Formats: sequence, structure tokens, C-alpha cells
Amino acid sequence: MAGLTRILLGVAAVGILAAAAGTWWAWQQLEAPGPSAEPVIVDIAPGNSLSRISRVLESEGVIRHAMLFEWYGRVSGLATQVRAGEYRFPGRSTPREVMARMIGGETVLHSLTVIEGWTYAQMRAAIAAHPAIRHTLDEVSGEAVMARLGRAGEHPEGWFLPETYRFPRGTSDLELLRTAHQAMVRALQAAWETRRDSLPLESPYEALILASIVEKETGLAEERGRVAGVFIRRLERGMRLQTDPTVAYGVGPDFEGRLRRVHLQTDTPYNTYTRHGLPPTPIALPGKAALAAAVQPVDGPWLYFVATGRPDGSHYFSTTLAEHNRAVQKYLETLRARRQAE
Repeated sequence: MAGLTRILLGVAAVGILAAAAGTWWAWQQLEAPGPSAEPVIVDIAPGNSLSRISRVLESEGVIRHAMLFEWYGRVSGLATQVRAGEYRFPGRSTPREVMARMIGGETVLHSLTVIEGWTYAQMRAAIAAHPAIRHTLDEVSGEAVMARLGRAGEHPEGWFLPETYRFPRGTSDLELLRTAHQAMVRALQAAWETRRDSLPLESPYEALILASIVEKETGLAEERGRVAGVFIRRLERGMRLQTDPTVAYGVGPDFEGRLRRVHLQTDTPYNTYTRHGLPPTPIALPGKAALAAAVQPVDGPWLYFVATGRPDGSHYFSTTLAEHNRAVQKYLETLRARRQAE
């Protein structure tokens, strides 16, 4: 009997030692670098079990032992904290590091840059072409989008702030538009609060309209305030704005990129050659600098401006119509010379 007891105790001791060795090995493996020396991107779909996730990570070369990773998640209680998403695991990540990244939700962030001066249609096209965005608005009109954003009855043009937005894969187009819209609401309000006294602008929306025109007229930072000043003075004096970008916007999708006399003579709500005041809506998405220029225009005598024709996109500002006409003639001569040299 005593012999049997010794045998059983021996077996138990061996089992305990084996279990201890196995546990020690397992915990050691949790600190061991993964097999891939290069970063690996893995998309963990919602609803996947830890068992399924572990097998995917092993097959992609992120971890060495799927069963060990699953065991670790369940023993530690971390299995229920794993978040779905697209992850970028650095080369040689340890299982602990992999688990920590998924628990922390450190997903890959994609980006979309909305360019200053883009139209709403151009922004929607860029969103629709982005492979990481979940598309839900393919057949939804701009007005319907605004309704979903809580701005029913409003035109979408101008209401989205140009900047670079970063987001995880699977973000919906509506979510991205909401973020850009809220950013514009904040930026417009901040600009309006700094407006110069006695501006001929009755609301933040009119400032948004003017800013969109400024954005389309010049891409030079040093000119924005002067361009805005020209339009402010024309509004104050009851002069028509006579700005080509509004006319082009009014032509609509059929505009081929070059304004002709017929365009300037055809009346539309956006033709500032035939109508006084601001157009009914913005004509593009203005950036923060254009918003600031619209509410803090540069003082001066200028009532006109025209492109110089130089490659830098600069403009010549004039005080009188005669001076402006001479500048226009010089611009045309510069343009002809450039075409002949090409």
C-alpha cells in the first residue's frame, strides 16, 4: 500500500511539474516575438469569436500559436474586451502586445483630405471613391443629406469644412459628412464672432457665401483679405459683384471650364453680372482662412481686380474702372504671349 502511495505521489508530482512547466512555457511564449518581421494589417470583423480571431492572426503570421492566444484571452478575462476593427500589428509583436492593441481599439486610421474650394459634389465624389468608407448615400440627394444632419430645407453647398479627416475603416459616408459639417458650423461661428463692425453681412450664412467666393477667386493667402475687401466695398456701394466663379456655378454641371459671353449675359440666381448682392448659396467649400477674410476684409480703395496671368495665380487690384480696363488688357496680352510660347 505504501508503495502504491509513493507511486501515486510520484505521478502527481510529475503531473504538477509538467503542468507548472507548461504554464511557465505558455507565459514565456506570451512575451515571445511573433513570426512576421514586417507589419501586418488584419481586419477583425464584428462578431468573430476569439477562437476565430486567433486562427486568423496565426494564419497571417502575427502570432505563432492560435490555441495559446485563445487560452490567454480566456484565462486573463480579456477575451470579451477585444474590439473589432482594422489593426496594424508591428513586426515581431508579442501576443501580449497584440492583445493590448485589440483591447485598446488601436485601429488603423484612414484619411480623406477635403480641398479648399471643392464643391459639395466634388467632396461627395471623393467620399464615394474612398475604399475604406462604408457607402450608404449613393442615391441620396444633397438636400436629403442635410435633412439627416438636422438641417432640413438647407442647400448643402458650403456647409462642410475643408481639412484632412482621419477615421477607421467602416466609417460611413454620413458619419464623415456629419463630422465635416459640425466642423464647419464651429469654424463659421468662431469667425462670425470676430467680424468687423458695420459689415454689410446680415448673418453667418452670408459670411459663408462670401467666403466661398473668396475661396474660388484666389488661392494666395496674401490676397484673400484684399479680395474680400473688394467685394465688401462693392456691396456697400450697391455695385454688382461681377465675379466669374458664381456665374460658372450657376451654369451647373454643363459648364465646360471656360466662361463665354453668353454665360455672362444669361440670368441665373448665381449670375452676379445680372443681379445685385450675394448669390443665394455658397458656391464652394471655403476654408478657415477664407472665412476669416470674409469677416475681416482688408481696407483699401480697390473696387476691381483681375488675374495678372503670371504662373503664381496673382491678381492686379485697381481703384478705378479705367485702371481696371488697362489691367484686363495687360492680362489678355500676357495670356496671348504665354500661349504663343507653348
